[in-house]
Formats: sequence, C-alpha cells, structure tokens
Amino acid sequence: MKKIILTAFTAASLLLFSSPAYALFTLSAGVPFSHSFNDTNVAESDGTSGVFLAAKLPIMVGVGLDMYDTKLKDSTKKLRTAMYDIFYQLPIPIVNLTLGLGLGSTELKCESCSIYDKGTATQWYTSVGIPFLPFFDVHLSLRRVSSKIKTNAASGGTPKGTEYDVGGTVAGIGIAFGF
Repeated sequence: MKKIILTAFTAASLLLFSSPAYALFTLSAGVPFSHSFNDTNVAESDGTSGVFLAAKLPIMVGVGLDMYDTKLKDSTKKLRTAMYDIFYQLPIPIVNLTLGLGLGSTELKCESCSIYDKGTATQWYTSVGIPFLPFFDVHLSLRRVSSKIKTNAASGGTPKGTEYDVGGTVAGIGIAFGF
C-alpha cells in the first residue's frame, strides 16, 4: 500500500509540475552571454554585458527592450545596441516558444568614435523556455541582428561614408515569471 501511495504521489507531482500554468501577465529578464559578428574582419567580440527585458500580455503578444554593450577585441571600443521588440509566444503546452522582431540602433562608444554615425539595427529572434514550476521558466534566446554603421568624416585613410557591417548573432539566457 505504501508503494502505491508513493507511486501515485510521485506521478501526481510530476504531472502537476510539468503541466502548463496560464498566467495573465509574464515578466522576463535575461542577459546576453555571447555575441559573434558576421564579418570578423570588422570586429570580434571580447565579451558582452547588458539586459533583455520583456512583458507578455494574456493574448500571448508582448513587448521587450534589449540594451547591451559588446567590448571589441584588442580595443577600448564598445558597440552599444538598443532594441525595442514585439513578440508572440506560441501556444505550445510543453515549452514556451517565442518568436519576435526588433528595431533599434547600434553605436560605437569610445573617445575617438565621433567619426562614426549611429546605425539602424533590426533583428529577429527566438526563445525557448522550459517551465520548471507552474509560473516560472528558464529560457535561452538567439537573436540575429542586422546593422551597419558609417563614417561621417575621413580618418586614417578611410573615406567619409565607409560602411561597416556590425551585424551578428547574440545568445542570451533568462528567467520568466507569470502572475
């Protein structure tokens, strides 16, 4: 009898913790842990830091804000990226799969970076969340960023209007809480 009760308790616990709970609102926070550039002749990453914030409404649509800096290898320059996102969470019961689009800007930050204009950036991204309690999930995200910056003055043999591709891929990890 004890084995039956223990088995039933274990099965019920697993089912309750793995079944989806539907929250009215969900707040999410995450951090980037990797940034790789499309053109490694233009730049290479030496680490990234920042934050990804998002809020989802009951209709599975949400908005987000991404703000992160990527230190450029062998330099004091940083590439600052700021994005505003809109996303949709697919109604899949086992995982939280999110698809989104973003629009924002990229900008080089350093003492001599005034010769570079701020660039327009776009992105598409996806996030896969694994619920570990009824109202919490841990998620991994992958962002594909397209962005170019231009020089606004001639410098060091580089003519005015030279365009650099600073697009790439950003990976992040986060946690979401529904209430």
